[in-house]
Amino acid sequence: MRRASALMLTALMVAALSSPVSAYLKLGTKLGTRTVTLKWSQLPIRYFVTDRGTTGVTSTQLQQAVQSAFSTWEAVPTGQISSQFVGFTLATPSSGDGATVIGFQNRPDLERTLGATSFMIDTTTGAVVESDIFFNSAFPWSVSAQGETGLFDLQSIALHEIGHLHGLAHSAMGETELRAGGRRVIAAEAVMFPIAFSAGTILGRTLRADDIAGIGDIYPSSTYTRNTGSISGKVTKSGKGVLGAHVIAFDMQTQKLVGGFSLSDDGSFVIAGLDPGPHVLRVEPLDDGDIESFFDATLNIDIDFRAQFYNKIVVVPKAGGTGGVELKVVAK
Repeated sequence: MRRASALMLTALMVAALSSPVSAYLKLGTKLGTRTVTLKWSQLPIRYFVTDRGTTGVTSTQLQQAVQSAFSTWEAVPTGQISSQFVGFTLATPSSGDGATVIGFQNRPDLERTLGATSFMIDTTTGAVVESDIFFNSAFPWSVSAQGETGLFDLQSIALHEIGHLHGLAHSAMGETELRAGGRRVIAAEAVMFPIAFSAGTILGRTLRADDIAGIGDIYPSSTYTRNTGSISGKVTKSGKGVLGAHVIAFDMQTQKLVGGFSLSDDGSFVIAGLDPGPHVLRVEPLDDGDIESFFDATLNIDIDFRAQFYNKIVVVPKAGGTGGVELKVVAK
């Protein structure tokens, strides 16, 4: 099942920027000729929960799962975000009333969407005014601490959707296999991977290195600035930049994985939020899933190349960056 693959976006887009962004995809919006990162300018994020449950989940249990998901993001030491539960409401998500509302909606027509996040933004500044999340009650849900066979874990999907609410787009840190009815997740190294784990698991309740790097980049704490570093460079094919290549940094000491994309026509990328020390770099095409889950369909994303390792170990400095990396790929 796909998580938020059909995001309802109000004046919002995932776009390639004129200069590279860090680590993972971030949601952005066009302001004139500029594209700015979507983020909240006023904290804490004040949200309501619809006073309506679904089979097996009361509205109180929904609120508790949502609050736990917010708390998980807020516990990241390299990020600086906060939220506040205001109360229950009769309003539904996506009401466009200026209030951030999270709740269930019965959408059997969205047969591959467990949840979706929508936004209203200030078109002058790009700041988020309102963000609504709905969970599709056409699916069976669970709030059990251990998970329940055949039921989707509400807290896991809430964690993913609240990542979108904070401004994160999808991560490509995962692997799937094609089977009857769609793709099944084999492994995922990011909560923000766009395909959900199968029903019955609670693996999606734990943030991974890629998620942590992402939230720290959008809402950096002093710890993020002082203690992490970055790698920057270009992905090229026959001397020309590759747009949309997925670049992965593997930490040789901690075995953490953080992924990034080349997000400009010259193939430039930046992977930030990395722990200091030696890293192995790998570049691969974005061919395990729908490209539209990551990029605007109008962009000319290049997937015609072979996966490639960089021929050197890259040492990330503390509170600094390593630049000049060129990952040369060849056509398949």
